[in-house]
Amino acid sequence: MPTSAIASASAPVPQPDDALAYLAATGDRAAFEQLMRRHNRRLFRLARATLRDDAEAEDALQEAYLAAYRALGRFRGDASVATWLARLVLNECLSRRRRRFRRDNIVQIRGEDDMPREEACAQDARGPDGPDDDLARAELRALIERRLDELPEPFRLVFVLRCVEDLSVEETARCLDIPEATVRSRHFRARSLLRESLARDIDLAEGDVFAFGGRRCDRVVAGVMQRLADRDWPTTD
Repeated sequence: MPTSAIASASAPVPQPDDALAYLAATGDRAAFEQLMRRHNRRLFRLARATLRDDAEAEDALQEAYLAAYRALGRFRGDASVATWLARLVLNECLSRRRRRFRRDNIVQIRGEDDMPREEACAQDARGPDGPDDDLARAELRALIERRLDELPEPFRLVFVLRCVEDLSVEETARCLDIPEATVRSRHFRARSLLRESLARDIDLAEGDVFAFGGRRCDRVVAGVMQRLADRDWPTTD
Protein backbone atom coordinates (compact mmCIF):
# COMPACT_ATOMS: atom_id res chain seq x y z
CA MET A 1 0.00 0.00 0.00
CA PRO A 2 1.36 3.48 -0.89
CA THR A 3 2.61 5.62 1.96
CA SER A 4 0.00 8.31 1.23
CA ALA A 5 -2.78 5.75 1.43
CA ILE A 6 -1.48 4.49 4.77
CA ALA A 7 -1.30 8.07 6.10
CA SER A 8 -4.83 8.88 4.96
CA ALA A 9 -6.16 5.63 6.38
CA SER A 10 -4.61 6.29 9.77
CA ALA A 11 -5.62 9.96 9.94
CA PRO A 12 -8.42 10.52 12.46
CA VAL A 13 -11.78 11.45 10.97
CA PRO A 14 -13.04 14.78 12.36
CA GLN A 15 -16.07 14.20 14.54
CA PRO A 16 -19.20 16.32 14.09
CA ASP A 17 -20.06 18.98 16.64
CA ASP A 18 -22.91 16.95 18.12
CA ALA A 19 -20.63 14.01 18.82
CA LEU A 20 -18.00 16.22 20.42
CA ALA A 21 -20.65 17.93 22.54
CA TYR A 22 -21.94 14.54 23.73
CA LEU A 23 -18.44 13.38 24.65
CA ALA A 24 -17.68 16.65 26.40
CA ALA A 25 -20.91 16.34 28.40
CA THR A 26 -19.61 13.01 29.74
CA GLY A 27 -16.45 14.72 30.96
CA ASP A 28 -14.22 14.25 27.92
CA ARG A 29 -12.21 17.48 28.05
CA ALA A 30 -10.21 16.61 24.94
CA ALA A 31 -13.49 16.61 23.00
CA PHE A 32 -14.39 19.99 24.46
CA GLU A 33 -10.97 21.33 23.48
CA GLN A 34 -11.59 20.22 19.88
CA LEU A 35 -14.95 21.96 19.97
CA MET A 36 -13.38 25.19 21.21
CA ARG A 37 -10.60 25.15 18.64
CA ARG A 38 -13.10 24.53 15.87
CA HIS A 39 -15.21 27.57 16.77
CA ASN A 40 -12.68 29.86 18.44
CA ARG A 41 -12.05 32.30 15.62
CA ARG A 42 -15.68 32.82 14.72
CA LEU A 43 -16.81 33.26 18.30
CA PHE A 44 -13.95 35.61 19.16
CA ARG A 45 -14.86 37.83 16.22
CA LEU A 46 -18.46 37.85 17.34
CA ALA A 47 -17.41 38.86 20.86
CA ARG A 48 -14.99 41.46 19.52
CA ALA A 49 -17.69 42.98 17.32
CA THR A 50 -19.97 43.26 20.34
CA LEU A 51 -17.52 44.54 22.95
CA ARG A 52 -15.07 46.44 20.69
CA ASP A 53 -12.12 45.46 22.87
CA ASP A 54 -9.71 42.58 22.22
CA ALA A 55 -8.90 41.73 25.84
CA GLU A 56 -12.50 41.89 27.02
CA ALA A 57 -13.61 39.80 24.05
CA GLU A 58 -11.13 37.08 25.06
CA ASP A 59 -12.38 37.17 28.65
CA ALA A 60 -16.00 36.99 27.52
CA LEU A 61 -15.25 34.08 25.22
CA GLN A 62 -13.61 32.14 28.06
CA GLU A 63 -16.56 32.77 30.35
CA ALA A 64 -18.98 31.68 27.64
CA TYR A 65 -17.02 28.47 27.11
CA LEU A 66 -17.13 27.74 30.84
CA ALA A 67 -20.87 28.33 30.83
CA ALA A 68 -21.18 26.01 27.82
CA TYR A 69 -19.19 23.27 29.53
CA ARG A 70 -21.42 23.46 32.59
CA ALA A 71 -24.57 23.39 30.46
CA LEU A 72 -23.61 20.65 27.97
CA GLY A 73 -25.63 18.08 29.88
CA ARG A 74 -28.76 20.12 29.20
CA PHE A 75 -28.05 20.66 25.49
CA ARG A 76 -30.88 19.02 23.52
CA GLY A 77 -29.90 19.89 19.97
CA ASP A 78 -32.80 22.26 19.27
CA ALA A 79 -30.21 24.42 17.47
CA SER A 80 -26.80 23.52 16.10
CA VAL A 81 -23.87 23.52 18.50
CA ALA A 82 -22.39 26.49 16.60
CA THR A 83 -25.58 28.50 17.03
CA TRP A 84 -25.90 27.52 20.68
CA LEU A 85 -22.32 28.62 21.39
CA ALA A 86 -22.83 31.89 19.51
CA ARG A 87 -25.86 32.73 21.63
CA LEU A 88 -23.95 31.97 24.82
CA VAL A 89 -21.16 34.30 23.70
CA LEU A 90 -23.65 37.05 22.84
CA ASN A 91 -25.38 36.67 26.20
CA GLU A 92 -22.06 36.97 28.02
CA CYS A 93 -21.06 40.02 25.98
CA LEU A 94 -24.36 41.80 26.50
CA SER A 95 -24.21 41.06 30.23
CA ARG A 96 -20.73 42.57 30.37
CA ARG A 97 -21.91 45.67 28.54
CA ARG A 98 -24.75 46.16 31.00
CA ARG A 99 -22.34 45.85 33.93
CA ARG A 100 -19.91 48.25 32.27
CA PHE A 101 -22.70 50.76 31.65
CA ARG A 102 -23.70 50.69 35.32
CA ARG A 103 -20.08 50.97 36.43
CA ASP A 104 -19.31 53.85 34.10
CA ASN A 105 -22.26 55.78 35.47
CA ILE A 106 -20.94 55.42 39.00
CA VAL A 107 -17.16 55.44 38.71
CA GLN A 108 -15.21 58.10 36.83
CA ILE A 109 -13.03 56.25 34.37
CA ARG A 110 -9.63 57.75 33.66
CA GLY A 111 -9.45 58.99 30.08
CA GLU A 112 -6.55 58.97 27.67
CA ASP A 113 -5.73 62.58 28.52
CA ASP A 114 -5.01 61.46 32.09
CA MET A 115 -2.41 58.91 31.04
CA PRO A 116 0.85 59.36 32.93
CA ARG A 117 3.44 61.27 30.91
CA GLU A 118 5.96 58.42 31.15
CA GLU A 119 3.45 55.94 29.74
CA ALA A 120 2.45 58.27 26.92
CA CYS A 121 6.09 58.89 26.00
CA ALA A 122 6.79 55.18 26.01
CA GLN A 123 3.92 54.60 23.60
CA ASP A 124 5.10 57.37 21.28
CA ALA A 125 8.62 55.97 21.30
CA ARG A 126 7.59 52.53 20.09
CA GLY A 127 8.74 52.01 16.57
CA PRO A 128 7.21 49.88 13.83
CA ASP A 129 7.48 46.16 14.31
CA GLY A 130 8.51 44.13 11.29
CA PRO A 131 8.81 44.98 7.59
CA ASP A 132 7.08 47.93 5.98
CA ASP A 133 4.49 45.71 4.30
CA ASP A 134 3.47 44.18 7.61
CA LEU A 135 3.18 47.63 9.14
CA ALA A 136 1.04 48.87 6.26
CA ARG A 137 -1.29 45.88 6.56
CA ALA A 138 -1.54 46.35 10.31
CA GLU A 139 -2.43 50.02 9.85
CA LEU A 140 -5.06 49.19 7.24
CA ARG A 141 -6.52 46.48 9.47
CA ALA A 142 -6.60 48.88 12.41
CA LEU A 143 -8.38 51.49 10.29
CA ILE A 144 -11.04 49.00 9.17
CA GLU A 145 -11.50 47.77 12.75
CA ARG A 146 -11.98 51.35 13.97
CA ARG A 147 -14.59 52.01 11.33
CA LEU A 148 -16.30 48.71 12.12
CA ASP A 149 -16.38 49.68 15.79
CA GLU A 150 -18.24 52.85 14.82
CA LEU A 151 -21.05 50.97 13.08
CA PRO A 152 -24.26 50.55 15.07
CA GLU A 153 -24.16 47.18 16.76
CA PRO A 154 -26.94 45.46 14.75
CA PHE A 155 -25.11 46.25 11.51
CA ARG A 156 -21.68 45.47 12.96
CA LEU A 157 -22.64 41.97 14.12
CA VAL A 158 -24.21 41.06 10.80
CA PHE A 159 -21.22 42.42 8.86
CA VAL A 160 -18.72 40.42 10.91
CA LEU A 161 -20.66 37.17 10.57
CA ARG A 162 -21.44 37.62 6.87
CA CYS A 163 -18.26 39.26 5.53
CA VAL A 164 -15.52 38.37 7.98
CA GLU A 165 -16.66 34.87 8.92
CA ASP A 166 -18.44 34.20 5.60
CA LEU A 167 -21.56 32.75 7.18
CA SER A 168 -24.61 32.33 5.02
CA VAL A 169 -27.71 34.46 5.47
CA GLU A 170 -29.45 31.50 7.07
CA GLU A 171 -26.57 30.78 9.49
CA THR A 172 -26.31 34.44 10.49
CA ALA A 173 -30.06 34.63 11.11
CA ARG A 174 -29.87 31.57 13.39
CA CYS A 175 -26.89 32.93 15.32
CA LEU A 176 -28.52 36.29 15.96
CA ASP A 177 -32.08 34.97 16.17
CA ILE A 178 -33.39 37.44 13.59
CA PRO A 179 -35.26 36.97 10.28
CA GLU A 180 -33.22 36.34 7.13
CA ALA A 181 -34.70 39.47 5.53
CA THR A 182 -33.30 41.49 8.43
CA VAL A 183 -29.87 39.95 7.88
CA ARG A 184 -29.94 41.01 4.23
CA SER A 185 -31.02 44.57 4.94
CA ARG A 186 -28.52 45.07 7.78
CA HIS A 187 -25.73 43.57 5.69
CA PHE A 188 -26.46 45.97 2.84
CA ARG A 189 -26.65 48.93 5.21
CA ALA A 190 -23.44 47.95 7.03
CA ARG A 191 -21.50 47.73 3.76
CA SER A 192 -22.82 51.12 2.68
CA LEU A 193 -21.91 52.79 5.97
CA LEU A 194 -18.46 51.23 6.03
CA ARG A 195 -17.77 52.19 2.42
CA GLU A 196 -18.79 55.80 3.08
CA SER A 197 -16.63 55.97 6.20
CA LEU A 198 -13.55 54.56 4.46
CA ALA A 199 -14.09 56.85 1.49
CA ARG A 200 -13.94 59.86 3.82
CA ASP A 201 -10.67 58.55 5.27
CA ILE A 202 -9.23 58.22 1.79
CA ASP A 203 -10.29 61.75 0.87
CA LEU A 204 -8.62 63.14 4.00
CA ALA A 205 -5.45 61.13 3.39
CA GLU A 206 -4.98 62.26 -0.22
CA GLY A 207 -3.41 65.53 0.88
CA ASP A 208 -0.84 63.61 2.94
CA VAL A 209 0.35 61.29 0.17
CA PHE A 210 4.16 61.32 0.00
CA ALA A 211 4.19 63.76 2.89
CA PHE A 212 7.55 65.43 3.43
CA GLY A 213 8.19 66.80 6.84
CA GLY A 214 9.20 66.04 10.37
CA ARG A 215 11.96 63.49 10.75
CA ARG A 216 12.32 62.87 7.01
CA CYS A 217 12.87 66.58 6.38
CA ASP A 218 15.38 66.80 9.23
CA ARG A 219 17.22 63.73 7.97
CA VAL A 220 17.61 65.06 4.43
CA VAL A 221 18.74 68.47 5.59
CA ALA A 222 21.20 67.00 8.08
CA GLY A 223 22.62 64.69 5.43
CA VAL A 224 23.20 67.50 2.96
CA MET A 225 24.76 69.74 5.59
CA GLN A 226 27.06 66.92 6.69
CA ARG A 227 28.20 66.29 3.11
CA LEU A 228 28.80 69.98 2.59
CA ALA A 229 30.90 70.10 5.71
CA ASP A 230 32.86 66.97 4.77
CA ARG A 231 33.81 68.27 1.30
CA ASP A 232 34.04 71.95 2.20
CA TRP A 233 32.24 72.90 -1.03
CA PRO A 234 32.37 76.56 -2.07
CA THR A 235 29.18 78.59 -1.72
CA THR A 236 29.47 79.98 -5.31
CA ASP A 237 30.64 78.64 -8.69
